Amino acid sequence: MNTAEILERIRDLRVLVVGDICLDRWCWYDPALALASAETSIPRTGVVRVEVTPGAGGTVSNNLAALGVGKVDVLGVAGRDGFGWELRDALTARGIGHEHLLQVDGLQTFTYTKLINATNDVEDLARVDFVNTRALSEDVDMALVYQFNNAAPNYDVVIVSDQAETSAGGVVSATLRGAIESFAQAHPAVVVWVDSRARAEHYQGVIVKPNEKEASEACERAFGVVDFPRLRAHCAAPLLFVTQGGNGARIFSPEGEASVRTSPVANPVDICGAGDSFTAGAATFYAVTRNAETAARFGNKVASITIMKKGTGTASPDELRAKE
Repeated sequence: MNTAEILERIRDLRVLVVGDICLDRWCWYDPALALASAETSIPRTGVVRVEVTPGAGGTVSNNLAALGVGKVDVLGVAGRDGFGWELRDALTARGIGHEHLLQVDGLQTFTYTKLINATNDVEDLARVDFVNTRALSEDVDMALVYQFNNAAPNYDVVIVSDQAETSAGGVVSATLRGAIESFAQAHPAVVVWVDSRARAEHYQGVIVKPNEKEASEACERAFGVVDFPRLRAHCAAPLLFVTQGGNGARIFSPEGEASVRTSPVANPVDICGAGDSFTAGAATFYAVTRNAETAARFGNKVASITIMKKGTGTASPDELRAKE
């Protein structure tokens, strides 16, 4: 089955992205407007243009929609605030369903604000991030589990985006993680794919995809030594994909290890979101082919396209066919 045939097949897939669905706000500022405040003498940052895109799990969703996946929905939480409105609007604009995105009173929407110099188009000031550091309430946690249990059986692929780096505040609690694991066990035909920045070692019985740094840190937390085959066994994962940037990916299964190399990309424009684009490509291709090496090659190919675009770019079917 070639790329064109697989791309045609993924048009029939239904994919649910679960977890931290964030808002990326790209803010261009004019250094000439850095007037000092009369009250504090601190120079202001004068933003002159703003664009918004879904981030974190939203970036995965963007990539899925751009690849032509037939149905893409998200499940998570957002606040009843302006950023939450912007997030829902950005998802709608891309054809991504958000009926499972719970609106929570008193919660600020997980938002990354990126400050870009309008004179040279370079992000050169510190980001301003709106993060949650307290665990979601028990009521919200249980509402997420209820929503997941009712929604998940209607999809062919479930992708978990566990983005939060704090010990609390993320969407994927231990309770929701347990529901995801139970679902995977009860529905072996559904591809359940987890991309967890800081908790990969806690997932059981699902496909796990950390990058090399995240996998190493997961090993250290779990058993004090870097051992990727042991991490796969520890997670009882049918597959462990460890991405290595320009070096491709290593795949660990109960049968052993395989490496899938990629062609290094000279002078990438922006590597932000490369892991999310790999996940979108690899998870969907795996759902169609059930071949881990084919999936990794395609994930690498998608990422090689997106890193040549500013921001969290996507790859279209035409761009992928052109790289055959």
